[in-house]
Amino acid sequence: MTTSLQLNLEHVTRVEGHGNIVVNVKDGKIEESRLHIVESPRFFEAMLRGRHYSEVAPITSRICGICSVGHTLTSLRASENAMGITPSPQTQLLRKLLMHGETIESHVLHIYFLVAPDCLGVNSVVPLVQTHPDVVVRALRMKRLGHYIGEVMAGRKIHTISAVVNGFTRIPKASELKTLREKLEKEFLPDLKATADTVLALAPKIPNFTRKTEYVALSKPYEYAFIDGVIKSTDGDVTPVSNYREKIKEYVVKHSAAKHVRGNNGPIFVGALSRFNINYDLLTPWAKEVAAKFGLKPECHNPFLNTVAQLVELVHCAEDAIRIIDELLEKGLKEEDRHVMTRAGVGAGAVEVPRGTLYHEYEYDDNGYIVNANCIIPTGQNLANIDADMEKLVPEILSKPKEEIALTLEMLVRAYDPCISCATHMLDVKFINE
Repeated sequence: MTTSLQLNLEHVTRVEGHGNIVVNVKDGKIEESRLHIVESPRFFEAMLRGRHYSEVAPITSRICGICSVGHTLTSLRASENAMGITPSPQTQLLRKLLMHGETIESHVLHIYFLVAPDCLGVNSVVPLVQTHPDVVVRALRMKRLGHYIGEVMAGRKIHTISAVVNGFTRIPKASELKTLREKLEKEFLPDLKATADTVLALAPKIPNFTRKTEYVALSKPYEYAFIDGVIKSTDGDVTPVSNYREKIKEYVVKHSAAKHVRGNNGPIFVGALSRFNINYDLLTPWAKEVAAKFGLKPECHNPFLNTVAQLVELVHCAEDAIRIIDELLEKGLKEEDRHVMTRAGVGAGAVEVPRGTLYHEYEYDDNGYIVNANCIIPTGQNLANIDADMEKLVPEILSKPKEEIALTLEMLVRAYDPCISCATHMLDVKFINE
């Protein structure tokens, strides 16, 4: 049995930066168990100062290539709230559909390309091309559908071009929405059923680990919230988005270039599992059926089951996307006035991107130019919770072979679906026994 161990899991490969996991155990006592974020600050808030409102969303969409739609929509809501603009019902529906496309693409990426290889004992998705070609093709087909939604709704999936303050520069044609609906119903839903079976077959490989924490997500009375709403906590409190700083309290730690966040009593968890825990009652019936197959029900405190919660959200987003298309077609699509009357003001926007609640806040002058900006990213909100999970998990797995310890720690970090690139194994593990 190992009682002393030093692990250096270096160069966590992400789209936005790099990090290291450091775990030191001596005589059965944890001396350090942390995720070190070593990437230099990127200064996007500083880049925004002096920029016109029309430039802000295109700039902030570059914060993340995976969540570019989410950054765009959060940015637009912050600008609109600062200027007292309420987007039309049609714009709100189009944005929800656009957000569903990003959620679908991102969740498929995480489930198939980042989690499944670990459960199948391979280092990446590449070996699965030979052993499970049909599954890999299915994953690519599903991911492509998410991109297609972005193309139809906003010109392209990554760094959208037609979603702007107070509307869209181009409204999709009815024929395009009908084609999209057909693809969802005839192609994506059957693939989704097969995906549920695949994940169910892999479920025994998901570690059985729990640690009670505070889950935080947007909430609305009548829908599973992705855009707007109030900030709701499993601790029972509710906070308006305009007062998000009262709930999402950032602080600096020595081992991370990214700020950490605390909630009521310590770390918080944001992401699919948080949304599931808070908004379960508003899921579609089929999504609830899928959750039941896995025994997933609120409140779940196993962070590894965040992946299963993503599967549940895939079902919900697909069904809700079809409902939105039907509503848009029934009401009829029309060009709308996108006039913006600039004014000085401060506004905050919040959107549930795949990895959790994203916040943007802007202060504008009378001419529509940014004075100050603040962005809080979901991965940053989860960092303290990852540290806390590691502190509890390491003693529970210390008796296992070192290769299994390494894999379990990798899976824990990956379970949060942090903003990483398409790399599957993001940790280079080195063990030094003391």
